Amino acid sequence: MDCNHPSDWTPPTSLGFSRRDMLGTLSCGFGLMAFAGLAGAGALRSDDEGAARRIAAGTHHTPRAKRVIFLSMAGGPSHVDTFDYKPELAAADGTSLGQGIRRGAKLLKSPWEFKAQGKSGLYVSSLFPAVAQHADELCLLRSMKTDVPAHPQAQLKMHTGSFQFVRPSMGSWLLYGLGSANDNLPGFITINPQGGAQTYGCGFLPAPTQGTPLRMQGGGRATMSGAGAGQGALPNISNPLLTREAQREQLDLVQKLNKERLKRDPRSDQIEGVIESYELAFRMQMEVPDVLDVSDEDPKTLALYGIGDQATDGFGRQCLMARRLSEAGVRFVEVTAGGWDTHRNMKADLEKKCGEIDRPIAGLLSDLKRRGMLKDTLVIWGGEFGRTPYAQGDDGRDHNNKGFTMWMAGGGVKGGFSYGATDPTGAEAVENPMDIHDWHATILWLMGFDHERLTYNHAGRDFRLTDVKGNVHTGIMA
Repeated sequence: MDCNHPSDWTPPTSLGFSRRDMLGTLSCGFGLMAFAGLAGAGALRSDDEGAARRIAAGTHHTPRAKRVIFLSMAGGPSHVDTFDYKPELAAADGTSLGQGIRRGAKLLKSPWEFKAQGKSGLYVSSLFPAVAQHADELCLLRSMKTDVPAHPQAQLKMHTGSFQFVRPSMGSWLLYGLGSANDNLPGFITINPQGGAQTYGCGFLPAPTQGTPLRMQGGGRATMSGAGAGQGALPNISNPLLTREAQREQLDLVQKLNKERLKRDPRSDQIEGVIESYELAFRMQMEVPDVLDVSDEDPKTLALYGIGDQATDGFGRQCLMARRLSEAGVRFVEVTAGGWDTHRNMKADLEKKCGEIDRPIAGLLSDLKRRGMLKDTLVIWGGEFGRTPYAQGDDGRDHNNKGFTMWMAGGGVKGGFSYGATDPTGAEAVENPMDIHDWHATILWLMGFDHERLTYNHAGRDFRLTDVKGNVHTGIMA
């Protein structure tokens, strides 16, 4: 199946807006915001066998995973201190580099101990004692690399496949290919995003594939825009002045006017978008607040995620929200944790950061597994690049785009498995190197797509997430 949908857009005859156009555009308001996050052509529900067959029929091959939870570690976590065990680096501690632009810099061993974990014997740092208990679920990608060692560009590359041009994000491509699994929820949600709107933008893809940002405030309140009045509150959606019946009557009148306009301009995507957006915004009132309200969770589940503990409460709530959204039908959920840019004060900062996320991530994996969701949920962990094996100052590491580690779990990948390798000190990927296009191609394959065939025609060219290259790394497949 080639997913090609050329646009029917025609250039405007004037550089300006008419008064009617301006008023029509302004009237979209929150409706278009809801539409951008919620609409999806051919929306499918995934809670019955028929829907599952239809979803599989829309992909290029049988998918291994139905949904993605991406734990995005903004700032570049140090692979040689977390998941890439390098005994040779410890042996060479203090040795000066003899060549290159960092000539004279000294190699720095990891201050943390690595131990073999689980039946698989994967080596994991003592920074992640809870995640280490899930070693047999992890597929460590120890040969990642990317183009540039600069945060903004590397973040864009990781999310969109390009650091030079505006391109649709990975979540948008997946939503475009799969469609929504719940009519009443956005298909792509990003929790506390960092790096700018382009990291979750839809680029030239249809507006329904845009990611919807969800801001988690202190204490766990979740709002899609602005400040919430309480846990799970969404003031942009609720209407305290009108009953649901009155809103329906009002909406019917507005929709009647919109449809009359559409008859005069039947090829207007904007009008069709407004009509659908109002309906979706109306339906959101019924489901979104309940999904965002975690007060019905069992105390044992809250404790599993570290909710209630000062150090882990914030990220724990985000991970729990990711599970609830995924369970409710959201295709792609991204959870971001920043603060990994450890040029200095590495020992204290890295211990603090890992302490905040270790227990919540382990809780997420446990919760998904006990609910039977891990087998078809692809959980991804990692940042835009790694850190150097040599020291920056006395207690820090510089950026390293030539070799780093990410990991996957569930969703059809091998558990308890290490794939690829960096050189003996962790400076550069040397075995089965996986660049970002390869990574994207592999994720799409797990979701049922051939990355060369999931395309969209824009400006006279068929575009894809992987641009003009990329290889699926089948070696990680279960």
